Amino acid sequence: MKRIVSVFAAVLLIAGLHFPVAHAEEAPEISAKAAVVVSADTGEIVYSQNSGEKLPMASTTKIMSALLCIESGGLDEPFVVDSDAIHVEGSSMGLREGDIVTKYALCCGMLLPSGNDAANAAAVRIAGSSEKFAELMNARAQELGLTKTYFVTPSGLEGEGHGSSAYDMAILASAALRNRVFRDICSSESIKLEFGAPPYTRWLKNTNKLLSMYSGTYGVKTGFTDEAGRCLVSACQRDGKNLVCVTLNDRNDWNDHMAMYDYAFGKVHTIEPELPENITLALAGSSSDTIAVEAEAPPEPVTVLSEDNGSLTYNVISPPFVYAPVKKGDTLGELSVCCGGREIRRIPLCASEDADYVSAAQEEEKGLISKIISELRGFFS
Repeated sequence: MKRIVSVFAAVLLIAGLHFPVAHAEEAPEISAKAAVVVSADTGEIVYSQNSGEKLPMASTTKIMSALLCIESGGLDEPFVVDSDAIHVEGSSMGLREGDIVTKYALCCGMLLPSGNDAANAAAVRIAGSSEKFAELMNARAQELGLTKTYFVTPSGLEGEGHGSSAYDMAILASAALRNRVFRDICSSESIKLEFGAPPYTRWLKNTNKLLSMYSGTYGVKTGFTDEAGRCLVSACQRDGKNLVCVTLNDRNDWNDHMAMYDYAFGKVHTIEPELPENITLALAGSSSDTIAVEAEAPPEPVTVLSEDNGSLTYNVISPPFVYAPVKKGDTLGELSVCCGGREIRRIPLCASEDADYVSAAQEEEKGLISKIISELRGFFS
């Protein structure tokens, strides 16, 4: 029996597989210059090592580039790549002059083989130049509250001032993973695409080996340059808990990420958001002044450091008035769920009931009838 177990363990070792331990009590010692583990939901820091220091982050830059490309829309519209944009050093998705691609294909080319050609081609297609695209990247970084981040290139090849912190990259990755298209792409070990002149079928392989090395991993992006060293942003889920891990300048990134996850998953909890009761919105054009709304679906659990449900706050987002007619189930607004001042969820709110349209004349007639009935009751009483 012992021999069978030994052989099985040897097979796993050779295969490079890692099965997560329940949790590690002691914080791991890692070789990264900067590192962080955060809740993918709240951004709370579970583990940190120089996480606020600005450093070059190489091709993890493409997290922002791919996110902006996805959000620009028209992902399946074919076009010819800009000839100058694809002439760039470093990693590539294999674009050539005259190739016909889609934005979706470029996003895959950025997130899987880390194509610098894909990042530049997307930048030119969206903003007209890499410089203009960098302005969009920095504007979005400001929206996300990334205080140590500055983008110069869409690919991550160094430019003066180009850099970020481990914590900023974790917050960026958490935001990007809320986009379903982004998450589906970066969690794929390989993707089948068609592009070229004319387009033909080919496969792109993901450089993120952690997807197959550590159970529960579903993203995100690798990076390397001589200046930045090995950089890795990953995301992992276990027992409903969601974490994002970042290492910058780390020669042992695969093992360090696995060790940090083994430690961090034992430090976090999941809580169910307790939504406010009796939410109503102002209603116009109906016999009632308000209409009741409710969440379209139960909210997903939130990964937090503390099990205290009071750490979550809520804010209803809706127009000043909802106008009748309204059918039960119509989406009328959203409920913003926040933790520590940071929005972590947007939950659609739908009508709990019907509300028919009532014109001003109908309302006046209804009021007159009510008045007559009231006076008759007084007379006969």
